[in-house]
Amino acid sequence: MIRQPSRHCTVELQALPARIGQVRHVISAQLRYWHLDPLVDPAALGLTELLANVHRHARPSKQCTVQLCVLIDQLTVAVHDHDPRLPQLRAADTWETCGRGLALIAALSESWGVRPDGAGKVVWFTLPALPLAPQEPVPGPPHRTGTLLEHTWTAAGPRTRIRGAGVG
Repeated sequence: MIRQPSRHCTVELQALPARIGQVRHVISAQLRYWHLDPLVDPAALGLTELLANVHRHARPSKQCTVQLCVLIDQLTVAVHDHDPRLPQLRAADTWETCGRGLALIAALSESWGVRPDGAGKVVWFTLPALPLAPQEPVPGPPHRTGTLLEHTWTAAGPRTRIRGAGVG
């Protein structure tokens, strides 16, 4: 039984350095909106690496699509580009300044992969999503004659306090 519906977010962009930072902010905000704050850093790190690879290696175009998908208890981050060449995991020598991208993806993710897709490819990775608490109904304000109540929300939940005397 699925208790939470799936969640999707798609962003299309040119994988240019300035745009990569903007997309990282967009997906971070989306994950926070979905209450998946613990996944912001690993998802942003992995996404940055995948977009940097598109910027460095994709031909003929740097155009790509980023997709986030949460289904049950797993976040999938995928990047589709129009270059049919599939990247391969390799061991970089200690003196090399690049070549560790997919190893980084493998280390931070639960699973990852590459698949051909049309005239291009998709590189993806997954992170375990924390179970989401069921949404609780928001209580209506209590009605009291002659008392002004102030409602605030804290991390522990709703809090009501008396702010002053009412009409006498």
